[in-house]
Amino acid sequence: MTYTLKYSNRPVLHPQVVNAMTANQPVVALESTLIAHGLPYPTNLETALRLEDVIRAEGATPATIAVLSGQLRVGLNKAELEYLARSKNIRKVSRRDLPIVVAQGGDGATTVAATMWIAARAGIDVFATGGIGGVHRGYPFDVSADLPELARTEVAVVCAGAKSILDLPRTLEWLETWGVPVIGYGTDEFPAFYTRSSGLPVDVRVDTPLAAAEIIHARWDLGLGGGVLIVAPVPAEAALPAEGMEEAITQALAAAEEQGIRGKALTPFLLARIAEITGGASLRANIALLENNAAIAARIARAMGQVIGVIK
Repeated sequence: MTYTLKYSNRPVLHPQVVNAMTANQPVVALESTLIAHGLPYPTNLETALRLEDVIRAEGATPATIAVLSGQLRVGLNKAELEYLARSKNIRKVSRRDLPIVVAQGGDGATTVAATMWIAARAGIDVFATGGIGGVHRGYPFDVSADLPELARTEVAVVCAGAKSILDLPRTLEWLETWGVPVIGYGTDEFPAFYTRSSGLPVDVRVDTPLAAAEIIHARWDLGLGGGVLIVAPVPAEAALPAEGMEEAITQALAAAEEQGIRGKALTPFLLARIAEITGGASLRANIALLENNAAIAARIARAMGQVIGVIK
């Protein structure tokens, strides 16, 4: 008897993504964890749709990535985005979870790591997100899968730095050790997600999409492999004061410790508790930085086409 696999290992691309790639037009990947696990309904759906609109307005095609019924999906329609936003049974999927959710025909919202891997498999170079994971405060052995993914997968990630609930100096040390360049987009300092500055330097500052694209292309053209991290500060009008945020983070971490929150549940718990403590200000900052990152990613994706001579 011949055994037939129940799944495909190839991503299923939305027709608009197929058309854009066939025409050598820029495409920007988006993650789905922020929809299923990062933001409350209906803010999550509104934000997901808004991010796609921002990317289109900048002349690129959005491709929100998820796993649905065991299929790797690159580009979703509105009904699928709403399903992710409403459902309570969506698995949070990082690299290690991909074979599980695919083999079992399940539904999953992809983290930064899983989104990078699927984007690279689909041929997408640029990915916009809020903030990457990193080394957890007080637990230097707890390293997000986002970091090794950045070290090995050829995708440029545009974000507002690592989430400020993390140990930012150790996170930057990890990236340095593993050879991941950190580019400050319009900044000399590594942004701290909700706040514009951490006091930690980036490897280089750029002020145009073309300058960022040139570094990204040079890394891959040299055969160095791996990703590139582009960090952009949260817009000034939405930024929160560093002192107040540190107090909120300390309170949230103490609550997580008291309740024994660990692993995958920790980041969503901390973000939700910080939103409560700040009266929703952190949520507004999160949405503002997501939109800003999406716009920058689309501009860089267009500039990547210029660098390789596809888009003039």
